[in-house]
Amino acid sequence: MKKPLLTILICLITFLIKAQTNSNSCLDANTDTAIVGPGVFTINGIIDGTEIPTPICAANGTGATNGEWYRYIPTNDYNVTISTDLTQNTGKDTRLHIYSGTCGNLTCVAGDDDSGTNFLSIAEFNVIAGTTYYIAFDDKWNDSGFDWELTEGAVVLPPPPAPVTFTQQTLPTTGTNRAVVDMNGDFLDDVVAVTATNININYQLATGGFNTVNIATTSADFTPNWSLAAADFDANGYTDLLYGAGQGVTFMKANDTGTGFTEISGSEYVFSQRSNFADLNMDGHLDAFVCHDVEPTVYYINDGNGNLQYYQSTVGTAPFNLGDYSSGGHYGSIFVDYDNDGDSDLFIAKCGGEEARRLNQMYRNDSYYDASNTLVVNYTEVASQIGLSDPMQTWSSSWGDFDNDGDMDVFVGASSGSHKLMRNDLDATTGIVTFTDVTAGSGVLDMTDTGIENVTYDFDNDGILDLASNGNILIGNGDMTFNLYTSILPSAGSFGDLNTDGFIDAFSSAGSIYMNDTTTNNWITLNTVGNVSNINGIGARITIETALGSQIRDVRSGDGFRYMNTLNSHFGLGTATTITSLTVEWPSGIVDVILNPTINQTLNIIEGQNQLSLDEFLLSDLILYPNPTTHSLNLNYENHLLKNTEYSVFDMNGRQVLKGILNANVLDVSNIQSGNYILKIISNGNIKAQKFIKN
Repeated sequence: MKKPLLTILICLITFLIKAQTNSNSCLDANTDTAIVGPGVFTINGIIDGTEIPTPICAANGTGATNGEWYRYIPTNDYNVTISTDLTQNTGKDTRLHIYSGTCGNLTCVAGDDDSGTNFLSIAEFNVIAGTTYYIAFDDKWNDSGFDWELTEGAVVLPPPPAPVTFTQQTLPTTGTNRAVVDMNGDFLDDVVAVTATNININYQLATGGFNTVNIATTSADFTPNWSLAAADFDANGYTDLLYGAGQGVTFMKANDTGTGFTEISGSEYVFSQRSNFADLNMDGHLDAFVCHDVEPTVYYINDGNGNLQYYQSTVGTAPFNLGDYSSGGHYGSIFVDYDNDGDSDLFIAKCGGEEARRLNQMYRNDSYYDASNTLVVNYTEVASQIGLSDPMQTWSSSWGDFDNDGDMDVFVGASSGSHKLMRNDLDATTGIVTFTDVTAGSGVLDMTDTGIENVTYDFDNDGILDLASNGNILIGNGDMTFNLYTSILPSAGSFGDLNTDGFIDAFSSAGSIYMNDTTTNNWITLNTVGNVSNINGIGARITIETALGSQIRDVRSGDGFRYMNTLNSHFGLGTATTITSLTVEWPSGIVDVILNPTINQTLNIIEGQNQLSLDEFLLSDLILYPNPTTHSLNLNYENHLLKNTEYSVFDMNGRQVLKGILNANVLDVSNIQSGNYILKIISNGNIKAQKFIKN
């Protein structure tokens, strides 16, 4: 407060240091010398300030009776911090307000009550050179004196706006919200909530909006309080559900009109975690897989008629040991073709207990055809060989080609501790895969939030995959680096396209839709319909080629931890206006290729209806010798060196039996069965083919 001037000398001194004294009102501060730089200033007490700071810029509302004011005019653009969090102020309680504008017409710039130690104040804000700011303290909590400090630093620029935003809408549901997935075979993503006796489906309408239908069910022995998976495992055109509970598993099998469900529950104890539908034995029928928290994992093999037989890894006649740790720890299972050999492998994120129990696992699918041309399905645990055996605490992982180099990388989301980002370094010429830890410098550690839900989609449709993790989005840059945007999405929920505009939306566990506000980027959405393979095409690999390069997706049921996401495959195209080719490699080995499909549309692909006729590409100038061959083929094509050329080998039924990248003009075919084949190579963007015989 102002002190009486006792002598002319004191008056002169006071005039010289008025920038360091407080004023009783905003107008008084206007007549005092302004602060123009950093320093420490003293308020002897807030007892006679005639103007209470208004509006209130700090927390905790009204209640002040006095205020003290300063005027500050910066000489440059700065980032300014005002702080009472100083040693000499220990035990005191302050409240701070910062304004721009003019006295009587002030606007809050910043303010604070208790951000400092105990009850002291800290506020940070950017200033513009030559602009007048008012700094005011009130006596909301006490009127004793204290010091405060002003510091100036480089301007802190706000982060750029997120490249994708969402608008929240309410969608009433009945039960626990668990899925965004097509339930009635029209390829439009629906919203699914469940109770023990009801399946509540908000069917998406082609004209927009939803039609809500409640389907009563027999009381489920187990409800999906841990996870839900969805697929049409009996191939009748309507989606079935798997409820993973803490005590067991219930299947809800849709009838042939999609108007009712049959409840099927096993008596087996299963402490369910992530659940999936996948073709484990590669017979063209969907099986079910469920992680077990306290025992080896369990699965249900489909007999081809929609009947499921229960097995548990390591127990009895179980055909496969997948996730066989005796006390469990199996949390987040996901099926992915990590080695590009055309079949689905299995990664299990682990959590809890001793280190051995929480080592993440990768089961490589080593299936092959024996001498009698019978498919032999086998899985080998290889996590330690390829760099994925990690004892971190994780409930789910997110797999995608984050650098668009043609193989699947992985983000392993931590439930506690630190996240990891692993780059797939597949050597296409040898088929050898190693994963390299590229976490440092990738941007994923900027996300300090941990949790259990991690998935990947191209939310802004720029042609580069992004990561959704517990409400945050990591926007991909295409080079294994990401930019973090926090609290954009619900912390838990399901993903799909809920208005068929080609952009991925979200539905929260709390019952709200987060509609993607979209960008100007192009897109294509693909729906896979298998006939030799399973009806949903789960396990298929889809590749698109554009002027921006290639992108890949695997069709899967069950990612993240608890929720079920769309079965449709979604690609952002960025500014690309054409797709050169779209290839679907089905689990059966059949390959469909569509040249120059129309963009910005949803395309249904039926297995086998878009097979390229390789006969039209057969060339007499692609010479293969020896032909017939026993072990290897030498390739001579117009004397071209074919190193790093993509190749595929098909049997006469159009099934792909071998693929890779040539490392020379020699191809090893020793591991395929005797018979007639066609070799296809892609040279300089052109498809060339020739027949050969394997002895």
